[in-house]
Amino acid sequence: MTTTAEAIALVSAARTAEDLFDPASGDPPKQTYRRLARLLHPDLAPGPQAAASFAKLARLWAAYGTDTGTGTGTGAAGAARAGEPETVITTRRGTHRAGPLLRRGATALLYESGDGALLKLPRAHTDNDLMRREAEALTTMEREGDSLLLPYVPRLLDTFRHRSDGVERQVNVISRVPEGFVSLTEITRRRLILDPRDAAWIWRRLLVAIGAAHRAGVVHGAVFGHHVLVHPIDHGLVLVDWSQSVPLGTPLTVLVARHRDDYPPEVFAAKPATAALDIHLATRCVASLMGERIPAAIRHFLRGSLISPPGDAWRLLAELDDLLDDLYGPRKYRPLHL
Repeated sequence: MTTTAEAIALVSAARTAEDLFDPASGDPPKQTYRRLARLLHPDLAPGPQAAASFAKLARLWAAYGTDTGTGTGTGAAGAARAGEPETVITTRRGTHRAGPLLRRGATALLYESGDGALLKLPRAHTDNDLMRREAEALTTMEREGDSLLLPYVPRLLDTFRHRSDGVERQVNVISRVPEGFVSLTEITRRRLILDPRDAAWIWRRLLVAIGAAHRAGVVHGAVFGHHVLVHPIDHGLVLVDWSQSVPLGTPLTVLVARHRDDYPPEVFAAKPATAALDIHLATRCVASLMGERIPAAIRHFLRGSLISPPGDAWRLLAELDDLLDDLYGPRKYRPLHL
């Protein structure tokens, strides 16, 4: 990012402070803020767009400082953050507790809830629609999908509206991924390059996960490394965070700003989301795991899946299996050592 126009586009696309200042992106938050501020400062970048973006940048930076500081709150979100007694919420389906904060995402907070469950709250009530969207997607896949493939996605245990701090939020209770799973983002951090044979089983299982969703009529819409969790030893995979998902044939309405370059052009033209969108994003995920020194056949296969992704994950999986058989012969178990 070197121009004011790029800075304006990045800030305009951000819905939350985490979109701009996520430490997982590799840049320290303060460094990101200073770089954007230099590009957008009214003294250096005249014009209404730059001024509006500079004002929004200041608001998001202030919000980021509040969210990551020691601010106090009440209710489910504030209790765990401030060290207050945990919140217990009773619904028609059961009793849920908001325990310690497990993860702070771009749009939601995840809390321990006991019994293999997580409590997921939107960071802002304006993101209630994202929680409803995730609940609808997980419900649809459980109802319409193949029961044998359900372990590839979290289970929705409950969903309800909860009022605290005078604000009503949509809350999802979802199953927690078992111990031992790590994200592809974490794998990339620990090992810069994977052997194509290790990346292959991840690719195969990722195609199964999105293929199962497509059969149920759901497009994930955000198949990025931090949403793909794998078990290096057991070779399990779970595709998480379905809050940006849409029904098959419906345009995406929410984009992840820091992954803007990963989306295919049709997304920005508001065209209906198809299976090809998830296949494109999944292929980019897998490609990022491998370096340049890969067999030419795999390189050509990757390029074809990116330039003209097929509309059927199962067909691509069958073609991938044929390719792997030709390259490596019968499959052999390979633990992924991190």
